[in-house]
This record gives sequence, structure tokens and C-alpha cells, in this order.
Amino acid sequence: MGRLASRAYQQAAVIDQVLIRIWQHFFKQYQDEIALVAVGGYGRGELHPGSDVDILLLLKKDNKKYHEAIQQFLTFLWDIGLEIGHSVRTVKECVKEAKEDITIATNIQEARLLFGPQKLFDEQRKKCGPDKLWPGPKFFKAKWEEQQRRHQKFNDTAYNLEPNIKEGPGGLRDIQVIGWVAKRHFDVDTLEQLVDHGFLTLQEYETLHQGQAFLWRIRFGLHQLTGRREDRLLFDHQRSLAKLFGFKDNVKHLAVEQFMKQYYRTITELSRLNEMLLQLFQEEILYKDDKTRPVAINSRFQSNKGFIEVTHEKTFEYNPFALLEIFLLVQQHPELKGIRANTIRAIRENLYLIDGDFRNDIRCKSLFMEILRHGQGVTHVFRRMNTYGVLAAYIPAFGKIVGQMQHDLFHVYTVDEHTLFVLRNLRRFTVPEFHDEFPLCSDTMNALPKQELVLLAALFHDIAKGRGGDHSVLGEQDAREFCQLHELSDYDTNLVAWLVRHHLLMSTTAQRKDISDPEVVHEFALQVDDKNHLDYLYLLTVADIRGTSQEVWNDWKDSLLRQLYFATHQALRRGLENPIAQDEKIAQIHQECLTQLEKINFDIAKAETFWSRLGKEYFLRYTPDEILWHTQAIVMHQDPKDTFVLIRHEKRLGGAAVFIYTQDRNKVFAIISSSLEQLGLSIVDARIFSSKDHHTLDTFIILDHDDSTVDESRFDEISSTLVDNLNQNRIIESAFAQQLTRQAKHFTFPTNISFKEDSRNNQTIMEVIAYDRPGLLARIGKALSECKAQLLNAKIATYGERAEDIFMIVDENNQPVNKQIQQCLQEILETLLND
Repeated sequence: MGRLASRAYQQAAVIDQVLIRIWQHFFKQYQDEIALVAVGGYGRGELHPGSDVDILLLLKKDNKKYHEAIQQFLTFLWDIGLEIGHSVRTVKECVKEAKEDITIATNIQEARLLFGPQKLFDEQRKKCGPDKLWPGPKFFKAKWEEQQRRHQKFNDTAYNLEPNIKEGPGGLRDIQVIGWVAKRHFDVDTLEQLVDHGFLTLQEYETLHQGQAFLWRIRFGLHQLTGRREDRLLFDHQRSLAKLFGFKDNVKHLAVEQFMKQYYRTITELSRLNEMLLQLFQEEILYKDDKTRPVAINSRFQSNKGFIEVTHEKTFEYNPFALLEIFLLVQQHPELKGIRANTIRAIRENLYLIDGDFRNDIRCKSLFMEILRHGQGVTHVFRRMNTYGVLAAYIPAFGKIVGQMQHDLFHVYTVDEHTLFVLRNLRRFTVPEFHDEFPLCSDTMNALPKQELVLLAALFHDIAKGRGGDHSVLGEQDAREFCQLHELSDYDTNLVAWLVRHHLLMSTTAQRKDISDPEVVHEFALQVDDKNHLDYLYLLTVADIRGTSQEVWNDWKDSLLRQLYFATHQALRRGLENPIAQDEKIAQIHQECLTQLEKINFDIAKAETFWSRLGKEYFLRYTPDEILWHTQAIVMHQDPKDTFVLIRHEKRLGGAAVFIYTQDRNKVFAIISSSLEQLGLSIVDARIFSSKDHHTLDTFIILDHDDSTVDESRFDEISSTLVDNLNQNRIIESAFAQQLTRQAKHFTFPTNISFKEDSRNNQTIMEVIAYDRPGLLARIGKALSECKAQLLNAKIATYGERAEDIFMIVDENNQPVNKQIQQCLQEILETLLND
């Protein structure tokens, strides 16, 4: 792979000769009137296998006599398989279009004469040059804004699962921006010449050059693998490229993870250099004439043209603690535009000073904690500390997760980037303007006695990822040592360590257990122990899930966590030594339902008759509001033997609730799940309840396929489809035929089916770990039907490509399923889920 970058130049040189020979054939009589010009990347002499060959046909004047030759020339190029991007312009037209569009101006700036009159080419270069169009300051400002818009398309992060190596932050386009600005303003042809201008150190140039060469090799490899232009580092190609680059699986990391870690660390360096150089250009180009004198901030730092900088080139060498102090000053002075480029360079050059003595220095420890405790700019400065390498140097364990990617569809960012997103989410809870986004989180966050403790827990919650072993246990140890080093109290240290150890506890309980069960809530409350721990854990859990990816969070998860939070809060107020008993909760809900029905003059006798067919457990499985909804509909229905469906939005549950009343039979879950999945709906929760008169009352919480709220306009379609399929006892077989997504096909892990007896509830718990494929629940429903197992409850949880679903099941006699049924389910599910 080391030769691929040079081959990009070689390929451009070969195409040069091909084009010149063909050009001479078609334009022999016009050689003094038309110039053949290479533009864009090809103009720089770079050509990857799938890249377009961008050319400009530069005319002395527009004349119809050239049209036939131009058409024949271009047709011939297409016929021989060249991907040509072309434009035909006079010098006047070049000037007009470059003036209106900076992209065209940039493209022309890269121009290289292949054949034709030099005088014509020089005229175009002069008239489109910075003296005439897009002078340095205007060009720089436009390209900088263009880059900012481009970065926003990628959420201002290059640490995505399938990054764009050209357009994403830190990618090839960022390097090109540096080159364009340098060429436009400083009249240099290569980045290396910036060293002579004092804008790059030799080491920085080497970093930039090596990073560009690495990305070039990846791009060249992508084009070779796909046979076309491809700049997205898709899962389809990551493993192949890792092999081409010589990476091999080891005990801790897959080859593809090692390859992607090198990629992410490379773009981190390139992003830092891009930021620093553009800031240098900003100072040189936009603020060169600003004669404002620097203003002292303290003896070590000053504000220069709005940027903080060191007062002496050896400030950090003389005062190592200033490597942290500068970030606190940025927080304390929000009027600052940023850190001046020469100071960014000085920070990087002095990172070696952050050693054991530095970490033990009381000044450094105090500064770090003060940064965490400061009310403004925490996320901003931590991102800078990570970008400049300060965070990795100060917390060596953090350095190990920089660029660390987990090769799955759930964790879409590198571990360090995810950690900073979690930190951002927590800080967002403190901003009044965002209170309405998560009111409970905002109120809880602002009531915390020490907000810095949850921020510390966020910094350490995933810090042991990729080391092998339980990252929660290993991270707990790291967090404890850090807190002790920074002289936190025993209580605060234990709280932070506990949060890191148990940061998955609340999400696991909410998504995998029946939180309507008082005993489940009591068990969770025992682990939490007090409201303070509950508050901190709730905030960390919400921030953590939201920081995993934009797609992972939804209203359903929000509702689950809020339900568990309030239920646990109530249990803690009641007292852990006095847990609420099931009979007490049943009696409480029953009485509340009676009270509500009396208010509307409903026939209480009919309601009690209906409830008697359901038994006491019904009041445990549903809320009073749901019970009233069911009761009124079923009691008032003309023929209670009919199948009918009710649908309503459940804001409390974060989705649409589909209530189905029908005769109980073996295929019900399979029919319902296959029908909903065929309609493109996602089931996130299922509660199945059977009455004594052989009816089933099933409630499914559904979301649209993209985890959004189901539009009310679809309710009639959903209802009629379900009623029709249930009445005809019809399982929708086409739901089983849906295939894995392109991305999921690149992740292989065996389907795992396990069973556990739940003697307390007289049921069997079946856990299915498999690909989260379309039709998954329909397949599971079919297996339950064929093995004559009855579903009581289901907890649906997905983690990227991985589904971890739990089903509470019994046999036809409402007893835990025996080994024979378990074996039947095992065999059928493995067949259905592994096809």
C-alpha cells in the first residue's frame, strides 16, 4: 500500500499524455486558439483510480466552428472509458463564473496547462487571480465558512462509523483548504513552502504530509476495491482495507479496529493542524492591520486581537501548571475568540511536561477540578484539551481510548468522542435555554449538590473500553484513584466510583425488566440506596444513551427511565425496609379505578364482572388509566366475542399504544408481530394478558420504522390490518423474507437463546440475542406458536445491529415451559434467525 500515493501522481501523468495525443488529433487546426487545461484535483497532478478527469477547454473566443471538434473529442474520451468532468469557457466566461462562485474560482486556481497557447492560459490566470477576483481576505473568509458548513453536515465530528475521508472533518478536503488559502494569499505552490514562511514547523509539515499520504492510500485502495470513485469508508470495505494495510486480529482488538484507530488518530492530528493553520491565516490575513496592543490577563497570558496567548515563548517551560491554567482562563473570559495559534503550538510542544510530578502538583490538581466546577465552557475546553493532547497526557488512561472505535452499529463514535458527547449532554441540562428539552433532567441537574461529580463519572465511565475484562470494574478503579489523587472526600470518591461501576444499571433495568413489578423496583432501589445516587445515576444514564448516537435515543427510552426514576423515588421515600407489597398495590389501583368510574357514572357492577374474569394480577400489569381505557371499550362493546383494536398515543410511554382484544389462541403473537412489522412499525414493548374466559388483552407500544412517533393518520390502517389478519388467523409470511441491512451483514455473531426459570412469577424467561433484522419478532412469534408456548410479556431492546429481547413465557397450562418446549424453541429459532 505504500506505493499507492505515488501512483496517484503516476496515473495523472499517464492521463496527461493520453489527453495530449488525442487533443492533437482533434484540434490540430486550432492549436493556437484553444488550450487544454487540467483543473481541480487533476490540476494538482493527483488522480485516483475512480476520480473524474476534470478539464477546462479554454477558448480565445466563443466560436461555433469549434463545437464539432469539441463534441468529437469528448465523445472519444467517454468511448475509451475516461470519466470526464469538463467545462468549455472563454477567459471572459471564466472571470464571470469565478466571480460568482468561489468553488469555480478554487477549481480554476488549481489549473495546469496541458497543451495549447501559454499566452491564453496566462491571461486567464491573471484575470482570475487574487489581484482581480477573490482577494486574500475575502477568499479566506469564504473558504473558512464553506468548511464550517461542510463540517456541520457531519455533526462537526469525523468520528463516525462510516466516515467520509474526503469531506469529513480532518479529511482530505481540510488539507486542500490549507493549500488553497496558502496558494491564494502567499503565492506558494506546495505546503512545504509554508515552512519557509514560518507558518509550519518542519515536524508539523511532516505530520500533515504523512497524514495526507495515509488518507491517499485509503482513498486509492477504496477506488481499487470498488472500481469507482468512493470516498466513504463503509463497513463493506473496512475489513478489506485493514488486511491490505497489514493489520491482523489479536487477543484484544480486531484488525479492522486497529486500522480504524490509526485512521481516527490521523484525522485528529489533521483536524488540529487545520484549526491551527487557519487561525494563523486568520491572524495574518484578516487581522494583520489590527494595531490593537495586547492586553495582559496575568503574568503568563495576554489577549491579542481577541485570542489568548502566552506572554513569553517559554511560559509553559517555566510554569508547567499553565498548561491547565490556560483552559480555565478561556472559561473565565468568554469574550476570548479562542487560543492563538502560536500558543496552540506551544501547548503541543510542551506536553512532555505533563508527567507524574505535574499530576501530583497541588496547583494542577486544583486547576483541573476548577475547570470541571466552572459554570461556563466546560464542554468547549474539554474538547480543546482532547484535541491538543492535554487530556490524554493528564489522564493517561484517557489517552488509550483516543481514536478507539468499537466495531459495531451501536457505538457510532470513538470512545473519547462519545465521552465528550456525554459531557456535553450533562452540561446542556444546566443551560436555561434548553430546559424544555429535558425538564426533569434539568431540574435534577441544577439541584445536585456537586455537579462536577457526575462530570467526573462521565469522563471515566468508558475509560477502560478496549482493555479486556469488564470496563465498568476497571473504570471504577481508575476513577477511584483519580478522585483520591485529587483529594476528594471519601463520600464523593465512593459516589463517582459507584457511578462508573454501575453506569449501565439503570438502562439495563429499565429496558430488560418489568418495572411495573414492585419487586423489580425494590431490587433496583436497594442497589441505588438513596435519592442522591438515584439523581446522579439518572442523569448519567440519559446523557450516556443520548451520547451513543442520534438514532439510539427515543421517547420510549425516555419514558422508561422516567418511570423507573419516579417509581424508585417513591420506594426510597417509603423506606427500603418497608417495600410496597403486590397485594397492596393491586388494592390501591383497584380503588383508584373504582373512584374514576364513579365520577363518570359508569356501571360499577359491569366493570367488576369484567375484572373478575381477569384476576388480581391484571391490576399489577396495567396502570389505572389503561384499565379504564380497556374497561370502557370492552364492557360497552356490543359483542365481546369480536376482535377489536384500540390505538392511542401514549405520551407517558413515548409511543403509540395498540390494544388488542381477541380470543386467545396459539398464533396471536405471531399474527400481531408479523402484521405490525409488515406495516413497517417497530415493537418496543409487549404485554400479553389472558382472561379466564379465554380472551387475550394485548398491549403493544409501537414506533415508526425510524423510531419516530406513528402518525395518527395510520391508526385506521393499522387497526383494520390487525383485525383482518386475526379474524383470518393469518400470519404474514412475507415479514420473514425481509433481509439484513447492508451494514448489519458485516457483523457476525452467533444467535444465542437461553432460558431461566422465574419461580416467583411461575414462568420461564427466554432471552434471544440475535441480529436486529426486519421481521425478527415475527420469526420469534412463529417459533412460539409452533412450540405451543404462550407469551406473557416481552422486553424489546436493540443495541445497533444487536437485539437482546426477553420473553416471559409459559406452556398451555400456564406453567413454566419444560425442557422439551425449550429444545423446540432453540431449534426453530436458530433455523429462523440464522437463514
